[in-house]
Amino acid sequence: MADSVSPVERGILAAVLTPVTENLAPDIESWLAHCRRLLTEGCDGLAVLGTTSEANSFSLDERLALLDAAAAGGIPGAMLVPGTGCCAIPDTVALTRKAVEIGAAGVLMLPPFYYKPVSDEGLFAAYYEVIQRVADSRLRIYLYHIPQNSGVPITFGLIEKLLAAWPDIVVGIKDSAGDFANMEAMIDTFPGFRVFSGSDEFLLPILRAGGAGTITACNNIAAARSARVYADWRNAAAEDWHREVVAVRQTITRFPLIAALKEVMAQATGRPGWRLQRPPLQALSPEDAARLMGELGKVGFAVKQAA
Repeated sequence: MADSVSPVERGILAAVLTPVTENLAPDIESWLAHCRRLLTEGCDGLAVLGTTSEANSFSLDERLALLDAAAAGGIPGAMLVPGTGCCAIPDTVALTRKAVEIGAAGVLMLPPFYYKPVSDEGLFAAYYEVIQRVADSRLRIYLYHIPQNSGVPITFGLIEKLLAAWPDIVVGIKDSAGDFANMEAMIDTFPGFRVFSGSDEFLLPILRAGGAGTITACNNIAAARSARVYADWRNAAAEDWHREVVAVRQTITRFPLIAALKEVMAQATGRPGWRLQRPPLQALSPEDAARLMGELGKVGFAVKQAA
C-alpha cells in the first residue's frame, strides 16, 4: 500500500506499548488511540510489536491482525517500524511481508533467538532466507541487538557481511545492549548505517556522535521531552531537556519496565485496564505503583490522576 508520508529514517521512535483487554487479547482500539497520541506528541515513528510491546507473548495471527488494524485505522505505514523477528523463519517472513504490504518504513528484526550459541554464518543464513522469501525491493531491515534478552548478539562481522550482500535492504540497527562505545564504533565503522539507541540515556550523545536517534520504551510517556532534545540537539539548550528524559528513564527502570509504563498510562488516562499484561508479566503492586508515581513527581514528571 503506497503512502504519501516520508518514511522515518531518523528521530524519536516509541517502542509502543500494547494495551490488552480483560481476556488478555490486544485492545486494538486503545492501541490505535495510543499510536495516534504518540504521533501528535512528537514521535517521528512507531516501533510496534517489539520488546516493550510484549510481542513475543502474542501469536503470529495476533501480530498480523495488529498490523492490519494499523493500516485500516489510518496509522501511516511510513511511520511504522514493526518488530518481525521470530524464532521460526516462516513467521518472520509472514510478519515482514505484512509490514511491507502496509507500507512500513522498515522492520525491526531480532535474530532467531532460541538456539545458542550460533555462528555469524548461521545468522547470515537466517537473514538470507527471510530476504529471499520476502523478495521485495521495498524491504528495509533494522537489526535488533538486545543480547541481554535474546542471548544472540549482532556482531560487527555479521553487520559487515549483511551490508556487503544487501546494502539497500539492511539499513540500520537498534542497539539496546546499553554500551554506548559499541554504538559509536558502529557509527564510525559503517558510514550511512542508521544506528538507533534503545536507551533514552543515550539520546543526546548518539545524535552528537552522528547516530539516527532513539527507539525507546519511555517515549510512550516522555515523547514530547525527547522531541525537544531532537529538535535542538546541536545547542546547549538540549542538555536540560535531556537531563529530564534521563531522570524519567532512570526512575522507570527502577521498576519492571512495562508494568511501570502501563501504570503511568493507567493513571494518565483514568483507564485501569492499561495495567493489564499478558502473563507471565504482572502489574505493579499498589505499593510499588504509589512509590513509582511519587518518584516520578520528584523528578518533575507529574501525572494528573483521573478523578
